[in-house]
Amino acid sequence: MDAETAVEAAKQGSTLVLLDVPQHTLIGVDTQVVSVGPSFKGIKMIPPGPHFVSYSSPTRDAKDFSPVTGFFIFSGPSEVIVRKWDGQEERLVKLPQDEEARYCCAVRNWEFDRFLGPYNLSQYGDWKRLSSYITKTIIERIEPIGGEITVASESALHKFTPKTAKENALDEQLKASRFATASDTSDARGCYYTSIPHVIKHKGIDVQQLTSLNLDKTQLLESLLQKDYGGSEDMLLGELQFAFVAFLMGQSLEAFLQWKALVNLLFGCTEAPFHTRSRLFVKTRKLKALLESNFGWEFMQNSAVDGIHFEEDDEFAPVVVMLDDPNSTEVP
Repeated sequence: MDAETAVEAAKQGSTLVLLDVPQHTLIGVDTQVVSVGPSFKGIKMIPPGPHFVSYSSPTRDAKDFSPVTGFFIFSGPSEVIVRKWDGQEERLVKLPQDEEARYCCAVRNWEFDRFLGPYNLSQYGDWKRLSSYITKTIIERIEPIGGEITVASESALHKFTPKTAKENALDEQLKASRFATASDTSDARGCYYTSIPHVIKHKGIDVQQLTSLNLDKTQLLESLLQKDYGGSEDMLLGELQFAFVAFLMGQSLEAFLQWKALVNLLFGCTEAPFHTRSRLFVKTRKLKALLESNFGWEFMQNSAVDGIHFEEDDEFAPVVVMLDDPNSTEVP
């Protein structure tokens, strides 16, 4: 990229200012991750639109790192977003509005330019395909209070659901972690995902019809689209992408479970792809192709994990022991 093009990209793109971040902290923006150096103060040339910012702080010897914490932003052209490291809470926090305005002015006057790393635009294509349905409305609808997503606070979210021995051990490990805070063990509220039932129940119909409803989840899909997504297929796809990004980049178990539930719902439909929701499934196939081509994932029907298959040596495959979801619903 020549100098003139770089200057224009910096002017038109967004800037993420990250102040006082400890050295060696891992900072991620979308699919890109950097290790913080002594002069680092943020990322510039970020294309406008949805982005996922993640970070993981190191111990003093830099041999261990805290669980990943992440949050979504939706940036506009030439927008400056400022966060500052809170050493006591060990997380990025927002600044008071007047203080943030001063930093924004300094960035636009190029005072921070030499301390800002460039967003790698050559990798933007993959991110754009992964987030093409994530809108500002989707982010505001789903993100947790405070915006931060981290597995460290998720042990309390599923305390009333059955768990395997390994899941209980993970809960105890997270609670006992030296990175845990008081908020991690409180009644934390995670992301506001749509509830996707695993089993359909319907009063007043015979066993054969009930079996049919559970084998072909088209009616459940239609019910959820109208009730929870206002009839918008793109809203459902936006939540699917939100959950996938939070799982893959943010290492959120809650996000993985939601992504899996949505994939199972879509892959469990027989009638919808050919008749009622052909357009939705064309878009879903594009996402499936992206995961297969870019991440090497394989989707197999009737596999041991509800149609989702991972190679044993796949570094991106989650190591999770799943139980049958006890939740059920009645379809109107």
